[in-house]
Amino acid sequence: MSLEFRPTREDRFTFGLWTVGWQARDPFGDATRPPLDPVEAVHRLSELGAYGVTFHDDDLLAVEPDRDRAVASFRKALDETGLVVPMATTNLFTHPVFKDGAFTSNDRDIRRYALRKVMRNLDLAAELGAKTYVFWGGREGAESDAGKDVRAALDRFREAIDPPKPNEPRGDILLPTVGHALAFIGSLEHADMVGLNPEVGHEQMSGLNFVHAISQALWHGKLFHIDLNGQHGAKYDQDLVFGHGDLKSAFFLVDLLENGGYDGPRHFDYKPTRTEDISGVWASAAANMRTYLILRERARAFRADPEVVEALAASRVDELSQPTIGPGETYASLASDTFDLEEAGARGFHFERLDQLAVEHILGARP
Repeated sequence: MSLEFRPTREDRFTFGLWTVGWQARDPFGDATRPPLDPVEAVHRLSELGAYGVTFHDDDLLAVEPDRDRAVASFRKALDETGLVVPMATTNLFTHPVFKDGAFTSNDRDIRRYALRKVMRNLDLAAELGAKTYVFWGGREGAESDAGKDVRAALDRFREAIDPPKPNEPRGDILLPTVGHALAFIGSLEHADMVGLNPEVGHEQMSGLNFVHAISQALWHGKLFHIDLNGQHGAKYDQDLVFGHGDLKSAFFLVDLLENGGYDGPRHFDYKPTRTEDISGVWASAAANMRTYLILRERARAFRADPEVVEALAASRVDELSQPTIGPGETYASLASDTFDLEEAGARGFHFERLDQLAVEHILGARP
């Protein structure tokens, strides 16, 4: 690995235990890898240069069924490596009891059990220093519109919150996109405590622009955490290595995260492919971090390129930051403006040149 792109703790790269610990079981085939001890995951990720780990409550039980012993071993590994736990979450989707969801199940007893399961892990997350808690109910949704009163389900959702995803494992998942989730947060009693944890693949599954979604989350002050991975458009949730899907979008995402005011962890939520043995798991973990660092270097070079600076000016990008109505102006003064409609209509914005410069920087064709 090039020293130039070797991750350090200052880069704040984090991984979910469920990523490197995924056994590669899918709807068409059994696991291709054995369970991974969370203690080994913590030590190996530390060696690779990660800053922290995140977990579902059940992730800690991968090889040790006794919860107290599993938690104690996990704590010891964190102490030995110095890795931190910036975020935690709850598994509310694997057990058959959650077949109709957790927070929005039609069965009230199940909803109450889900809340208790979350409460227990919230205490552990706080003890381990987590600043963010993610509520991902992947089963919140429906396949039949007759089987779910969505308005009542949203009332129950107010008792929790969910990162956006359009579908899978349910046919349709509630709060499917960043926009839906932002609107929903505004209805909550303690909206100031609630933000978003958007995932690259989830938004791109809907055919939406993830960079735009993150820009809007930042604009609202609601980007509390982010899940980075790769996705090839509107397919199933692929969970590829970051940058191994839409590379151009990944480039502009890194540019935004580095320059847009986000100071949280760069969290990778991906799955090593079924083809890989354990050595391939660690190679893929390293690839996430290395790809981010390469794209960060490319984004810095893009912003520093004099030709890009010139192209940005020619495209009037900075002009968008100027208020349309200036200080002291009135609508009467606006109405008196002189404007040559035909001349303005003939102006070009030179976006093609700007886009080509970005592509050349991504490909390393420019210094």
